[in-house]
Amino acid sequence: MEEELRKGFITIPGGHRIGLSGRTVLNAGRVEHIRDITGFNVRIAKEIKGAADGILPYLLDTKRKRVKHTLIMSPPQHGKTTILRDLARQISCGSWGSSGITWPGMKVGIVDERSEIAGCMRGVPGFDVGPRTDVLDGCPKAEGMMMMIRSMSPDVLIVDEIGRPEDAEAVSEALHAGITIIATAHGATVQDMRGRPGLAELVDNRMFEMYAALNRSQGGRSFRLQDSGQRTLQTAGACRGGDGFA
Repeated sequence: MEEELRKGFITIPGGHRIGLSGRTVLNAGRVEHIRDITGFNVRIAKEIKGAADGILPYLLDTKRKRVKHTLIMSPPQHGKTTILRDLARQISCGSWGSSGITWPGMKVGIVDERSEIAGCMRGVPGFDVGPRTDVLDGCPKAEGMMMMIRSMSPDVLIVDEIGRPEDAEAVSEALHAGITIIATAHGATVQDMRGRPGLAELVDNRMFEMYAALNRSQGGRSFRLQDSGQRTLQTAGACRGGDGFA
């Protein structure tokens, strides 16, 4: 678990993640591992089928029979991963929720760096991510996206929590290869994405066709949709799900 510990968490069977706090041990200025553990944050992964029903119809390009390049944004624990998991399932199955549209299922590739989306155990997904879905488990996002493109020829590539410059470079490479990207990132607005060096270029070059900002309140969860020109398309759509709890 050394590699996971360097990042401050471990993932256990079922895709549940345990964050750790304590004393870090450094090597050449980089975190080597954590010892003297003082706190745990347990995040329970939830499979909620239908969590993406409200969002999916807006992501469909019915003229060209494809899914739009989409970035899902929110602060932590607002349901990004839960919705991403259900999007993978529905796109892979060819089930389009409540939209009334029926298309054949598509090939989906998931790069699951922290084993949260698919909840794999020894390579076998613990969650239902669809029958046409391939998963690279525990693989760094940027490298995994390139591996998926070269080896598995997905129609749709799904990745969680992008943000580093190498992630953005891999996303750009996938988009120019004709593969649909659905990704998530921490942030509340498109403007927040512009403030992150790894994502600013993707936003400014209009690489994503849709932006979905998730919100959480006492009344439940909702989403706001914007297109690549940041025009608001939907302001109060309801969605189900939650990323976990502490």
